[in-house]
Amino acid sequence: MKSLLILRWLLGPLAALALGALLAGPAAAQGRPNILYILVDDMEHELYQYLPKTRALIEQQGVLFNQNFTSLSLCCPSRVSTLRGQYAHNTGIFTNAWPNGGFAKFHTDGLENSTVATWLQGAGYRTALIGKYLNGYPNTDVGPHYIPPGWSYWWSPNGGKPYTQYNYSINFNGRTVSYGNRAADHFNDVLTAQANAFMRESAADAAKKPFFLFLNPTLPHVPANAPKRYTGLLTDVKMPRPPSFNEADVSDKPSWLRRLPLLTSSQIAHMEMNYVKRRQSLLAVDDMVESLVKTLRDTGQLANTYVFFSSDNGWHQGQHRLPLGKSRLYEEDIRVPLAVRGPGIAVGRTVNKLSANVDLAPTFAQIAGVAPPAYVDGRSLVPLFAGPNPPTWRQALLLESHTGNAGEAAESDPAGSPGTDPGLLEPPDQDAAVLAPSPAFVYRGLRTAFGSTFALYDIGEGEYYDLYLDPYQLTNRYNGMNATLKAALTDQLNAMRNAAGQALRNAEEVPAGRRPGSR
Repeated sequence: MKSLLILRWLLGPLAALALGALLAGPAAAQGRPNILYILVDDMEHELYQYLPKTRALIEQQGVLFNQNFTSLSLCCPSRVSTLRGQYAHNTGIFTNAWPNGGFAKFHTDGLENSTVATWLQGAGYRTALIGKYLNGYPNTDVGPHYIPPGWSYWWSPNGGKPYTQYNYSINFNGRTVSYGNRAADHFNDVLTAQANAFMRESAADAAKKPFFLFLNPTLPHVPANAPKRYTGLLTDVKMPRPPSFNEADVSDKPSWLRRLPLLTSSQIAHMEMNYVKRRQSLLAVDDMVESLVKTLRDTGQLANTYVFFSSDNGWHQGQHRLPLGKSRLYEEDIRVPLAVRGPGIAVGRTVNKLSANVDLAPTFAQIAGVAPPAYVDGRSLVPLFAGPNPPTWRQALLLESHTGNAGEAAESDPAGSPGTDPGLLEPPDQDAAVLAPSPAFVYRGLRTAFGSTFALYDIGEGEYYDLYLDPYQLTNRYNGMNATLKAALTDQLNAMRNAAGQALRNAEEVPAGRRPGSR
């Protein structure tokens, strides 16, 4: 209640009245539930606090998964894990581009033939993808009008520069629609209108119920261009500078990080500029969520719809001397928000059990009454929607990295991949030039329920952080850590790193990460 009063003060009396109506929703739910999954791009957990409408309309009307992670913090591997409920070592998608990832590999390997979309469509759901699909989609092998299996409704970029938010084209159910550089063409605004139109259309026709809508804005991914109505706002916000920012002493870190110089003033100024733009872009994301919930309420579908909000991966900006980017094992990269509201979910609930992107596909399947394939590694989160908690749960989450294949180019130059079209590819990662693929970066690790991060690198190095003692991961205690604990974590990691399905879930439940002397 206190948080709602603060939000009313922030938004003003008229907006607060509208927000209160959205919170109320219709009185009863009917029929099989709808599922709306909103997945933003490159948003770390720290930024979630700057989405007051989203928090009020989803989190505070449902459940917040407060220890939610992405097992491999990179766009394409994470989105594939969402679609199939598998870790990267079982999908084979480790990067954003051929030969070890991207849409080209996902399509070539036939992984599209079994995803949450095909499962739910087979169960009678009207399935829609609106927004970003996978990095490198589409390519010349499939053509600009290709629609993957399982999708009843398709609206996804097939040309131009959608990450700039202007001058792009869309594959809309098999035909190309082009947009320019007018204010009304801003990608996030057009995407929001398209999602609202889809939900209204579903509500108006009983034959089009229930629906599963996978909504993929590209914000706040850089260049993070907000609609022009927001660009004069928040210009004075300051980028966080935690104790790990531009870390002075990295002598305890792995060799690849020890080689990084201190960030320069020009690099830091670039980060500050990007932070302001990313914060501005979140204003558009917050308004998008408000608009979607309003449409669900106005069409009588809110009480019968599960609304999920999350991000594909986190984002570092100067921590441990790292330039802008992702795909490392640090908390900024792997921890992402997850909030859910819907039928039967306890209002205002916080869950501190470990959850991850691999859990979303089996969760959607259970909501839809579908048994997921045996290959799925994740576990349904439905038992955590209301109390009491299940008697057993994951005690450690597997962390994975890209393959480190030195022959793999940055995603802006995937020479040699099948069916490439460089004009359609996403901007290269900001830190690609500094942290080019190398075997020195390849690790497998664990993020434990007891607040620790443990990783083994292929070149023989390791990292261990006790997050209770060291929340900013300043001191790598791997070399001096308790021998019994190191052996237990190593054994658990070895049991998980190549496992699949039920065997992997069983290995996750071993409480090997408990610190000596803790309860």
